Order: sequence, then structure tokens, then C-alpha cells
Amino acid sequence: MITGETLYAALKERARWNVPPETLVEEAVTQGEGELASSGALAVMTGKYTGRSPGDKFTVRHPQSGEHVDWNGEFNQSMEAEPAERLAERILTHAKTLPRLYGFQGFIGRGPHRLSVALISEFAWHSLMGRHMYVRADADELAQHKPDFTLLYTPSFDCIPERDGTHSEAVILADLDRQYGVIAGTRYGGEEKKFFFYVLNYLLPLQNVLPMHCSANKGTAGDVSVIFGLSGTGKTTLSADPDRLLIGDDEHGWDENGIFNFEGGCYAKLIRLSQEHEPLIWNAIHRPRAILENVPLQDGAPDFNDATIENTRGVYPLDALDNVEASGVGDHPSTIVFLTFDATGTLPPVSILDENQALYWFLAGYTAKVAGTERGLTAPAVPTFSACFGAPFLPWHPNKYVELMRSYLRRHKPLVILMNTGSLGGPYGEGGERPPIPATRAMLAGAQSGALRNAALEPHPFYRVGVPRKCPGVEARLLNPKHGYAGGDAAYDRACRDLVVAFRKNVNDVYAGTVARDILDAGPVEA
Repeated sequence: MITGETLYAALKERARWNVPPETLVEEAVTQGEGELASSGALAVMTGKYTGRSPGDKFTVRHPQSGEHVDWNGEFNQSMEAEPAERLAERILTHAKTLPRLYGFQGFIGRGPHRLSVALISEFAWHSLMGRHMYVRADADELAQHKPDFTLLYTPSFDCIPERDGTHSEAVILADLDRQYGVIAGTRYGGEEKKFFFYVLNYLLPLQNVLPMHCSANKGTAGDVSVIFGLSGTGKTTLSADPDRLLIGDDEHGWDENGIFNFEGGCYAKLIRLSQEHEPLIWNAIHRPRAILENVPLQDGAPDFNDATIENTRGVYPLDALDNVEASGVGDHPSTIVFLTFDATGTLPPVSILDENQALYWFLAGYTAKVAGTERGLTAPAVPTFSACFGAPFLPWHPNKYVELMRSYLRRHKPLVILMNTGSLGGPYGEGGERPPIPATRAMLAGAQSGALRNAALEPHPFYRVGVPRKCPGVEARLLNPKHGYAGGDAAYDRACRDLVVAFRKNVNDVYAGTVARDILDAGPVEA
């Protein structure tokens, strides 16, 4: 029987462990996995798979974990234990034939909720990514390291759907009871990053800890902000604030002591990266040993404006940034931000949410998904609802995370705001444009400073959120999404009503009977 322990034992002597990053970069280039950019960063291309492939992700069905997994949801595909075992055995057998394997020992999470993990990979750059993204162990920890969970990553193994029970040559398989995972048939680095996020999204609610798909940073006074948002909404950009310490850019937990980062690095979206507006990220990826994933090079320099592959990424450890909270932990948040890329152009750029509204928008996870984050997306912006801003990574029913969020909101009473980083002035691509980054940063700063906590508000007629009349550093006209809307007031109202219908269909109707009525009643209404 394959378990995390037996998988680790079977490959422990075959893998080279904790190879220095300089060596990993050198071998990645020598073996044709990538090439060096002029900055010394390692540039890699991932081929067919340039985004996550949620349709190829499976969770092994066992009685113990199975009673908690939401098998009726869209993303938790089950694979029975016996065929999963056979598939894992074939991948393990394949791994034993490979000329080289790289092992990395580290952790996911911090403090009492830290998970000890081992990554065994075929490619040097995947091991380097693990070294950047996971929490690294010191010498004493390495001497005693025993993984709680083992992940094997072999891109050269292609599944055969008729034999293996998969949907394609790729598979991402998680066995939550036997504590192992396998990834095969895809080179995309985001799969190894999000694999352990899924694991912690299962384990932490068992301890009444809320896992969150969010970034977090800390002000000079110790005040903590967490920022939720799907890819392309600006979560990483806004969290990289030169005036605040970055705790982490993507995955955190909230427990009785405050928040803690799951990771040791950042996985930043690089399309149209600007040195002027995103200097911290720019500097972090222009250095040796950073990874540029799917970023084209022109004469050795990365071309961030080349949108041939929309989902371009940069991978770097947190210590590549100057202003980082090295402990990876912070106090209970005083500000919570929900980012959305609203393609209709009707949502205010910033608004205040009461408790039930906060839970509704958390449940809804509304945005317009930017092309490239997942396979099969080609349109510039596809409206979507992703529960808790991370539906593909939630083993439990979304209500589990919503009720955990409710308990923390009631105890700690943070200011919760909704920010539209998408379109203003009209629909996206039809007269609407994204708000300027400086204005967005000023709105965020207004929330973090407390200036918006007592601001005079006007309730939005459709969305019922509180729209501030003033915000320091922001022109008043920008706060009103109806101002100058393409097509006039009538077009704005029609677009609002259309979006209300979408909310009713994708949130209220979907969760009727499984989510508390007071939360569902806090959503948008037809005026």
C-alpha cells in the first residue's frame, strides 16, 4: 500500500536532497529545462499546460476524509482507492527509472499548524520552485525532518485515460488519508504550489482554523491587512507595499493567535509588469535564481508585454524582498479586503461591507477571470463566482469556511471593504478602464489607516454596499461608478440588474438550504 511514508522511503535513497539553488539552476539549464535571462533568473516554459488544470485533479475517496469532502461540488472529483493505488504505483515505478530525482524537505504553514513535507521531483526547476515557495528548514530541522506528507512530481509520465481513469495525460492526485500526492503529465509549477494549499484547506478546519486564499501585510503600528482576490485582481501587487511589511502574497491561516503564512515565497503574475508601479516585484524577479515561468525572452531580457501566454509568473523567496515580516505571522487583521475584477463596470471602486454582506461576498467570490490562469480560457475577462475566492482548492463545502469566517469576524471586528480593480466608466473593453493603480492604493490606504471606518456612506441601490463619499487622495468622481458610465444612467442600471440576476443564479440559488438565510439575504437586489 502506498502512503506518504512508503513513497518517501521508496525514493529517499534515489533522490539528491536539498540541492543548493545555484546547482539547481545550473542543472536546469544543462538539462534543457530552461535558459538564463540576462539578470541571472531562470526562464522556463511549461509547454501545453500553462495554467492549472482543475479538470485533471482527483481526491482519493476514503471513509475517513470522504465524510468531510464536498463531493457534490464542481471541483472535488473522486477516484476510488484501488485505481488510485494502481496509478500511484505506476508513477512510482516510472520515477525509479528516471536518471535523476531531486528531493526537497521543508514545511507548509507555521507554528502549531506547520505541516512537514517532502517534494520529490523529476525536474531541477520544480525543486527550486519548492525551495522558493515552501518554508525552508534550518540545519537542525533538516536533521530531524520526517515528512507528514510526500508529493511526487514526474512530468514525463503521461497517463492513459482508459487505463488510469484520468481525463487526459495529466493528473493531480491527492490522498488525504494516506498523506501523499502525485502530479504527472504537466510541467506547470502552479500545480505543486496549490497542491499543499488544498491539503491545508482540508486539515485546518478540523482544528477550527480558517485557511484563506489571500495576501497579508503589516503596518508600522503592527496593524494587519488581509487581501482576498483571484488571479488578475491585484492581490500580489497591492500586498507588495513599500510602506508595509509583507507577511505573504497568497495563502494564510487565521487561528486564535492571529494570521500565519503557509508559504516561504511568492508566485507573482507578471503580464504587463511595470517597474514604476510594481518596483518590489520587479526587483525580486530581476535577480539570479528567481524563476520566470512562461515569460518570453528578447535578447536575454524578459518581455512582460508579450501576451502570447497570458499567465506568466515569477517565483522568488520572500527574502528577495526588502520589507518582509520574516516570522510569517501577524496579529488579527484590522482590515479585510475583497478584490474583484468587475467586467460590468458597475461596482464601486471601494465600498464598506457589514458582517453579513462580508460573508455574502466572501461566499460569492465574484470576479471576472483573466485569461490564462486555467487551461481553456481565451477571452479577456470571463465573469465567474469562486466560493471563498478559491473554490478549486476547497475540499469542504464552502459553508464550512463561511462559518469559520463568521466566528472570526464577530470576535475581532475588522473593517471589511470590497474593491473593484476591474472596470470603471463602462463594461470592460467597451468604454470602461481599470482604475489607476495609485488611486487603488490610496483607497486601500484609506481603509488601512482607519479613515474609511467612520466615513459617510451612501448605500448602493442595487448592491446595498456602503459607498464612501470621500477617500483621502482619491478624486470624488472616481468613487461613484455611475459617473460618466458609457451609455448613460439607463445603461448603468441595466448592467446592474443583469449582474444582480447573475448573483441570484450563482449564489442564492446554489446555496439555498446550505448557507444561513441571513447571509444570503445580504446580497444584491433589484432596485
